[in-house]
Amino acid sequence: MSGAQPPMSAARRGFLGVAAAGLGGVLLAPGIQLIEIAQAAAPAGTAAGKAGANPAVRWGMLIDTTKCATGCTDCVTACTRENGLSTVASPTSSQWIRKIEIKEVKTGRTGSAPVMCQHCAEPPCVDVCPTGASFKRADGIVLVDRHSCIGCRYCMMACPYKARSFVHEPVTGQLPDVPRGQGCVESCTLCVHRIDRGEKTTACAEACAKAGHGAIVFGDLNDPASEIARRVREIQTTQLRADLKLDPGVRYHGL
Repeated sequence: MSGAQPPMSAARRGFLGVAAAGLGGVLLAPGIQLIEIAQAAAPAGTAAGKAGANPAVRWGMLIDTTKCATGCTDCVTACTRENGLSTVASPTSSQWIRKIEIKEVKTGRTGSAPVMCQHCAEPPCVDVCPTGASFKRADGIVLVDRHSCIGCRYCMMACPYKARSFVHEPVTGQLPDVPRGQGCVESCTLCVHRIDRGEKTTACAEACAKAGHGAIVFGDLNDPASEIARRVREIQTTQLRADLKLDPGVRYHGL
């Protein structure tokens, strides 16, 4: 006995309809034509169809590892609280920012650094997404539209920073500004809900400053008068896996 099927969202109907029309018995190159179809089919009201972000802005972070204290997890705690993530660690729990310990092989020098979505100018997660759920805003913030995400996890495999999580369990106690969903992929959003309210910093940078470390600076990389742009000019910085030429919006000092 068959039951009633749940209604399909307009975004998915649009994607499937356009994709079916474009197939025509011809095999599509993975990660190319499907993305173009999905983006073309994205309704104006969906996250993938929005163009309200300021293209003159490039939001980013500067992380000074010389100021990042080993064992400190203030940024991780702030991110967890800000985005309504589970405080109980498990192999399947989402973590949008994680602390890693680093050691220089030649000198033995050790350090600590937070790693999150790097918000690349050329994001591989967007390239491989078959529905357009992974997308980059005009201001450089890389996001996931949970209404379009089908949970294929191609983006997780494509990300060289292991920065994305898959939501395995039902989500309870969600925060109004940070919608999440079981069966979707998620990652650091640079606190986009704060940015769109006109606030000037992320939860992790705020917590780091309050703790007196000042290891995380958030701001507009394109604004020469901003603190982050000034410091990037004044000190030596690097990008994680710069050899991949993804142009991440997160820069590191002291690595």
